[in-house]
Amino acid sequence: MEASAALSLKSSSWIGSEKGGRRSEGFSRFQSGIWEKKRVQSLGLIDSRCHRVSIRSGKLEPKISCCYKKSGGTESIHNSVDEALVLKRKSEDVLPYLNGRCIYLVGMMGSGKTTVGKILSEVLGYSFFDSDKLVEQAVGISSVAQIFKLHSEAFFRDNESEVLRDLSSMRRLVVATGGGAVIRPINWKYMKQGLTVWLDVPLEALARRIAAVGTASRPLLHQDSGDPYMKAFARLSALSEQRGDAYANADARVSLEHIATKQGHEDVSALTPTAIAIEAFVKIESFLTDKAAVRNSSLPSGMSA
Repeated sequence: MEASAALSLKSSSWIGSEKGGRRSEGFSRFQSGIWEKKRVQSLGLIDSRCHRVSIRSGKLEPKISCCYKKSGGTESIHNSVDEALVLKRKSEDVLPYLNGRCIYLVGMMGSGKTTVGKILSEVLGYSFFDSDKLVEQAVGISSVAQIFKLHSEAFFRDNESEVLRDLSSMRRLVVATGGGAVIRPINWKYMKQGLTVWLDVPLEALARRIAAVGTASRPLLHQDSGDPYMKAFARLSALSEQRGDAYANADARVSLEHIATKQGHEDVSALTPTAIAIEAFVKIESFLTDKAAVRNSSLPSGMSA
């Protein structure tokens, strides 16, 4: 397998919102099993929904273009600013507890792992990687759907595991994993080198999202004919049944239904990616502080970790 080749910057062409990565305190390049540290300045806090990265002469040059929809009034502007400030504060609270550990986002297809992952990485000053994109780079095929078609799901999963293995030796990364990454126990071994966060989205909302954009890029859904929403919902329900227990292995669970209830929304589609990222930090902090408390309680009196 050639999955580790996906992490080589020489062979990469990550241009666009789905293909970038940045690290404020040393970006690591993997080539022939060796990561070469590259210093890249921090980009600071931005809205990562329109994030572009280009490569010139083998160097990562982060470029930002932020897209903002016209606000319905000053209230929504203030809400966006408030969310950004809360996000920044929560990242500062969590950062010391992370101590450089990676964050792996798991969840069903369409759950927003890439969007939320980019926001988390930007505010933490971490690099961002999408494991599906790295597999595509490794095998030289432009989409997961094509990999499934030309080879097999097993071929894809083997390369996915190799990518996660390589990433597990790194620090200060946020990784958006594929929806099925959780089904292999070996992948959990790799991801547990860092911190795992489950983005738990209601199946109805996932089906609406996927039906709206089509299933062509979703190889596990693009098989049957019929109404796009009903087809997506039926298949997602079956996948959720198979993977539910695996997702529950994550260190932290971010329930979009819970966030929507707290904010008084009836539909999770009303949530902003920033609000979801804030909740992710809340859950990460809770997990890490609880873990630290347990560790300290096991130490002799008068000592702390």
